[in-house]
Amino acid sequence: MRLIERDQSARTSNAAPVVSVVVPTCNRPWLLERCLDALAGQKIRSGFFEIIVVDDRPSAGTRAVFRSKAATVIRAGNEIRYVASSGPHGPAAARNRGWKAARAEIIAFTDDDTVPDALWLVNGLNALDDSLAAVCGRIVMPIPPLPTDYERDASGLERAEFVTANCFCRKAILERVGGFDERFELAWREDSDLQFRILETGARIGIAPDALVVHPVRPARWGISLQQQKKVMFDVLLFKNHPRLYRTRIRKSPRWDYYAIVGLMLAAIATGLSGVSPWLPAIFTGLWALLTARFCMLRLRGTSRTAAHIAEMVVTSVLIPPLAVFWRLAGMLKFRVGFA
Repeated sequence: MRLIERDQSARTSNAAPVVSVVVPTCNRPWLLERCLDALAGQKIRSGFFEIIVVDDRPSAGTRAVFRSKAATVIRAGNEIRYVASSGPHGPAAARNRGWKAARAEIIAFTDDDTVPDALWLVNGLNALDDSLAAVCGRIVMPIPPLPTDYERDASGLERAEFVTANCFCRKAILERVGGFDERFELAWREDSDLQFRILETGARIGIAPDALVVHPVRPARWGISLQQQKKVMFDVLLFKNHPRLYRTRIRKSPRWDYYAIVGLMLAAIATGLSGVSPWLPAIFTGLWALLTARFCMLRLRGTSRTAAHIAEMVVTSVLIPPLAVFWRLAGMLKFRVGFA
């Protein structure tokens, strides 16, 4: 018998909810409103779930949205709670606050910028059979036929093994592994870290392909890829925590192209300043330009060819390799680990 059916037959009016939905949010009330509308419309028996909104850096706008949507959720017989987080901050810490406050034994994680399907909870619970500690649902990120580099990069979330924008975990396994590692201060790799720690206990993680969440790609300002390079620090932390799983499931080898580009750039500058030879700076500069142009063309392949996007790719392709290497080195120093 499926989990959802078994739990339905055992429900009483005073029972704890079967599943707690944890939604971390941070100063994005317009997105939270859309997400809460989708959660309020879940096609599941009354009283089956609670929503826990964790407000990372509490704001009046978030509280206003919470209050405006709470009545709808409560009228449907479900529960909704607001948890203000004064710190530590970040999505990992916010999710920890949420699941620790949960009354249910199953925790469903999603994000404030998602739109869960009406049968998301039903299908996720049905997939979480007794042999599994967690399941990951399916994410759809609609992008245009010729997306920008940013849109294409963001849509890679659809192919990720385990994403906290759509997953169901037993509270017992979260308690066993200690929840999320709060050193992951940005929305990057904290979900893979949780996945790896669950797997390292010997527990199993399943797939819930019918538990669907739509994750629209948010608009981004020009040059957003430069800001995102800071996330590389948390690749270093993930590698430190799980070196074997990182190499087998995330990245099998380092970004040697980045190191080569940065090395050639530094060599061109050093030889130019030394005045040893007029040819060496030109040779190093030419090789640097060749590898940088190759990197730019790879990013442009299959993406938008508008003048603004091409210009963005040219400029950011010059800056990304040194920024990525800088943040990788910063991560190695911060987390005290060697990581190529």
